[in-house]
Amino acid sequence: MSDAQSASPANRYSTDELLEIFQMLGSWEERYRFIIDLGHQLPPLSEDEHNDQTRVDGCMSQVWLTTDVGEGSDPVLHFRGDSDAHIVKGLIGVLFTAFSGRRASEILATDVEGLFDQLGLGQHISMNRRNGFYAMVQRIKQQAALHRA
Repeated sequence: MSDAQSASPANRYSTDELLEIFQMLGSWEERYRFIIDLGHQLPPLSEDEHNDQTRVDGCMSQVWLTTDVGEGSDPVLHFRGDSDAHIVKGLIGVLFTAFSGRRASEILATDVEGLFDQLGLGQHISMNRRNGFYAMVQRIKQQAALHRA
């Protein structure tokens, strides 16, 4: 699935649209508000889904990620997630823009570091949040590797 194709149900933007919005927003304060809004748009997880199996280690905030797996040897994966921190929940939304609704092979081939740099997140989020961001990426890519035959 290319960026020009429709976004996953977990979010409403393609990667290209997300980059375009970031370029249009003038200040980092506006971009932070947009990121937080992305988090508010995520479908909620049930209380049962907030557990040790779905919790992502390596994040300062509490983060939970679930994976819904499609059929086949290279299934489409849909991710759902939550966090107790607004900005982190928004970063989950950024990740879902890149990963959710894509085939396992596409997820494994995605250059999320390039997206991270293009969005300018490296200069504008703390080292702890950056580490948490990449812990979430690692979990998502582990799920893709696990479900790709």
